[in-house]
Amino acid sequence: MSVANAPVRPEELVEHDRVQTPLYEDAALFEEEMDKIFGRTWVFVAHGSEVPEKGSFILSWVGRQPVIVVRDRKGDINVLVNRCRHRAATVCEVKKGKTSSFQCPYHGWGYGLDGSLRAVPYPEQYGEDFDKASLGMKALRTESYQNMIFATLAPEIEPLVDFLGPATKWIDLFMKQGGGYPVKVLGEHQFTVPMNWKIQLENTTDAYHFPVVHKSFIQTLDAEATNTFSFFDKEGFVEDLGNGHSVAVMIPELIDLDANLDEPIPERYQELAQTLRDEGFSEDKVRRIVRATGGAGFNLNLFPNVSLSLSFFRVLRPLNVRDTAIRHVCLGMDGGPVAANRMKMRLQEHFQGPMGFGTPDDAEVWERVQRGTLGGKELPILVNRGLVDEVPGTDGPRGHFSAETGMRAAYQMWKRMMSR
Repeated sequence: MSVANAPVRPEELVEHDRVQTPLYEDAALFEEEMDKIFGRTWVFVAHGSEVPEKGSFILSWVGRQPVIVVRDRKGDINVLVNRCRHRAATVCEVKKGKTSSFQCPYHGWGYGLDGSLRAVPYPEQYGEDFDKASLGMKALRTESYQNMIFATLAPEIEPLVDFLGPATKWIDLFMKQGGGYPVKVLGEHQFTVPMNWKIQLENTTDAYHFPVVHKSFIQTLDAEATNTFSFFDKEGFVEDLGNGHSVAVMIPELIDLDANLDEPIPERYQELAQTLRDEGFSEDKVRRIVRATGGAGFNLNLFPNVSLSLSFFRVLRPLNVRDTAIRHVCLGMDGGPVAANRMKMRLQEHFQGPMGFGTPDDAEVWERVQRGTLGGKELPILVNRGLVDEVPGTDGPRGHFSAETGMRAAYQMWKRMMSR
């Protein structure tokens, strides 16, 4: 075998301060990732508010495996591989809804909400030893934290809370954007970008790009909001939280949304505050809701497929080595005031929406990174920013706000999992 055709060795592709181009381009390596990473760790599949009642379901994915997230008659959450046990047809193609059962459209095999096989048309041809109990839909191990639902194809791995580790305290802080109400999904939009999934994985805790890529967004802001988003003038940081997770604190004063509620209400939220007062909310409640409306002041990256950013989830799904599907999920207040949730939606549209001033610019750069990897394939991709003054943090290495600490965290986890 020639050197040019030799298999890529994952452990040789990641150094501490750089990674190699095949991480974005090698199709065989991508297939290995689907097995060793997406097949062997916890993968985010849905938020509990998306399946609020018994019989509620939503379609999702674990890597490239289609799954159904469904709440059964006992109120338990099940994550079922969307495949009939007979001839492999998907049993559901409706994106989300409510049902009492699932039925294969090919030969009519029927399944309960827990995946158990309930009905087989004309069963006599299967003989007396046909065992329905052994032919239910494949159910994945499922656990939740703060109503975030995760599933895994590897039933023997550590509990979800252990995998999340120090990231749990940041999830707790992020969910304070409910303003005293439970957090719920308000809506979403989906799109596909011609990029490797790890390009998006890098982006969430990459603050270095913000004043360059998002210049058009910053130009739409008033002076007060511009100051809020002037991250380089603040005492933010990026920290490695272990297991590939990381946090980028952009607006330190908004880490804890329940703190400093006596601070002046920003001008852009004054109209909302007055609407809430007119609806009879107490001043303390008004301040808590208003503060929560804009979301948390940090981005949290959970390896391998979901990030919690300001007031939304960004969920990635690898399609192939050069294409990735993205869900942008807007979060709001379950039972909260209509005006606050409406403003959350408008803020989402302003930045993350398909006609917004943020995500379209991000997507353009992600695509250009993928195109650029076609040239100079021998050149490394640098992730060395911030090493010069990185220090021990509370839970792991901590770097300057614009450091690439989060990328290094993700790639060390990638290397660990891919080298098994």
